[in-house]
Amino acid sequence: MSAIKKSVLRGRPRSFDLDEAVERAMKLFHRRGYDAVGVAELGQELGIKPPSFYAAFGSKAGLFQRALERYTASKANVFGNARAKGGSVTDVMERTLLEAARIYPEHDGRAGCLVLDGTRNSSDPEACALAAALKVASRIQMRDFIATEFPAKADELADVVTIALAGMSSVARDGAKASTLETFAETAGRAFRLEAGRI
Repeated sequence: MSAIKKSVLRGRPRSFDLDEAVERAMKLFHRRGYDAVGVAELGQELGIKPPSFYAAFGSKAGLFQRALERYTASKANVFGNARAKGGSVTDVMERTLLEAARIYPEHDGRAGCLVLDGTRNSSDPEACALAAALKVASRIQMRDFIATEFPAKADELADVVTIALAGMSSVARDGAKASTLETFAETAGRAFRLEAGRI
């Protein structure tokens, strides 16, 4: 049984809403980046004292893991959401890029992708490993999906999309406008379709 579940079962009930705490932390990590957010600031933002913080999450990295899980289960999962709408591989991958162009520009002080950029230049190996594992898993999902129609080019085409998404996230954090990202996404989508057709 996890430490979080054990803490729920023993002692006093929590005086804070766990889901709300993870949501607020996710937004803070997204806005500022992992290293720029300290435990004291998190406690203040979430309205909890250090003992409650560590009982609930174990560590800052433990909270970050919960935040990443919440983030990837949301509309921010551009590939998952694009795939759920159905269509051919080229349709889905073009839609993935266009979804990123819509999601990545700044909204309420947050820009880019938390998974791709939340630990950029981080000195915390645990947090970096958490984000890296999700990046690898995402690429594998895209590659396996692409392989259903283009098995010989699945790795190459998956790289096209993952590199495009990483670049879009990065420039969005630097202030790129939605129109700029949309133009790039349309261009990258056409390039994907063209390259996929070169069997």
